[in-house]
Amino acid sequence: MEKPMIGITSSIKEDGTHMISKDNIRSIVDHGGVPFILPNVTSDGAAALMSDKLDGLLVTGGGDIDPTLFGEEPHPNLGTIHPDRDTFEMRIIEEFLKRDLPILSICRGCQVVNIAAGGDMYQDIYAQKDEELLQHQQKAPRFHTSHYIDVVQNTKLAELSGSTRYRVNSYHHQAVREMAPGFRVSATSTDGVIEAFESDAHRFVLNVQWHPENLSEDVYANRLFAAFIEATKH
Repeated sequence: MEKPMIGITSSIKEDGTHMISKDNIRSIVDHGGVPFILPNVTSDGAAALMSDKLDGLLVTGGGDIDPTLFGEEPHPNLGTIHPDRDTFEMRIIEEFLKRDLPILSICRGCQVVNIAAGGDMYQDIYAQKDEELLQHQQKAPRFHTSHYIDVVQNTKLAELSGSTRYRVNSYHHQAVREMAPGFRVSATSTDGVIEAFESDAHRFVLNVQWHPENLSEDVYANRLFAAFIEATKH
């Protein structure tokens, strides 16, 4: 059987250079997929043509997201946005959802998936949530798991993790707020921030707030990527 072709979304630097973490590529290769780095092309039909060729989509982390996409204006704590990336990712996510093709999304990626499906997000959790929060922008190496998540029982994440409580890394100040229709929460941190959610209407659309690609020695991160690649084979 041929190895599945996995599209990986890319970030845009200020000079227009496209870039991607080597860990995203490694995570796909190590679990049996063939990675294809996707440019942020906004021309009509480009996302649909790419979707025709791909077996799965990894929506990666990165900068902030344009709040006008979910009907808000910029909060003072909003960071740098790249409209071309937002536009491209929204379009290719919509194509994958329509075709019921597997998606794994990470950090910023999970927020974009939720917006594309009709949900919204906090532009800055520290300013917009009333609860006392954990440190969600850890001051530690990316391979360090800094806080716990509680995984909801009887979810796909619980099934593939084999555990309902474990530690993850954390590098974000934005987070999912109102869940999109057809999706449900899979995990939260102890302060109530949504750490993972999944689709009830698709074969495999799993979205996590942490960065499993940086956790090459972590059993739960490896189970997540293994389950994603396995889903792309069917």
